[in-house]
Amino acid sequence: MTTFILLLQYTLIFASVLTLVALGGCYSEHSGVINIGLEGIMVMGALGGALVMRFFPQLTGFAMVAAAMIGAMLFGMIYSILLAFSAVNLQADQTIIGTAMNMLGLALATVIVKAINMAQDSSNVSSTMVYVEQKKNFIIRIGHFEFNWFMVIAIVILVIAYIVLYKTRFGLRLQSCGEHPQAAASVGIDVYKMRWSGVLISGLLGGLGGLVYILAGVSEWKFENGVAGFGFLAMAVMIFGQYKPIRIGVSAILFGLFRALGSVYTGFPLLVALHLPSTVYNMLPYIVCLVILAFTSKNSRAPKADGIPYDKSSR
Repeated sequence: MTTFILLLQYTLIFASVLTLVALGGCYSEHSGVINIGLEGIMVMGALGGALVMRFFPQLTGFAMVAAAMIGAMLFGMIYSILLAFSAVNLQADQTIIGTAMNMLGLALATVIVKAINMAQDSSNVSSTMVYVEQKKNFIIRIGHFEFNWFMVIAIVILVIAYIVLYKTRFGLRLQSCGEHPQAAASVGIDVYKMRWSGVLISGLLGGLGGLVYILAGVSEWKFENGVAGFGFLAMAVMIFGQYKPIRIGVSAILFGLFRALGSVYTGFPLLVALHLPSTVYNMLPYIVCLVILAFTSKNSRAPKADGIPYDKSSR
């Protein structure tokens, strides 16, 4: 029973990460900008939250949760400005920008954390942040189950995303910029503004997802390890979810389940009897990702203008 509780616990927390980051990508894609840089944004968001936990340890309870969330969202949103300015204003290649952001985010976070550690202890050249006591503010124990506040926050943001995208003027305008920006501009919609908004929201949610990821089951994080491809996995969740919030939430649970198996498979005698290396179970969500996308990507329709720079002069 304890093993099943752990499986449920890890499934929900990993699904929360994927839901938040995939929803962030969804906003960006609906505005017409491909955000390949979610991996780098997650790392920067994780850095923002970790810095808050390190330098404000006196905060407790909801104050710590709120402060870490704000730090993560701000760092993610600020970092996403690189994509917004390059892709929207400079009309640069969005795939190349995103790839560069992933590489830069990992390197930048590693350098910053190492510099902070060395400033306090010149012999400490690690890129590790420790937050043992601070992490307790995010968790409530219900028997053997560790309830994490981000499990609820992810659901709330999922509902908000559905309402915003389909029930508000902002959401409909955002989607029109991803489908046919020239037509949107012809009725007075500022395409540049809407695409900036989509990318910044993407950075905000991606940064928050990065914080949730480093708090999933551990009390310290080595930033040079990055986020293990979760940014790309979230993109797969978004594509499999047909760029729709509710489907994204369901897809996140599926992918979260396979990722959780890598953490708890030793508790299942049947899986242990297979004598497979632990790396196989760690690879499982990515293998499943490739298989699912191979069969479903043809049926997934991205916004028509997704990845196409907007040019005012073209009609």
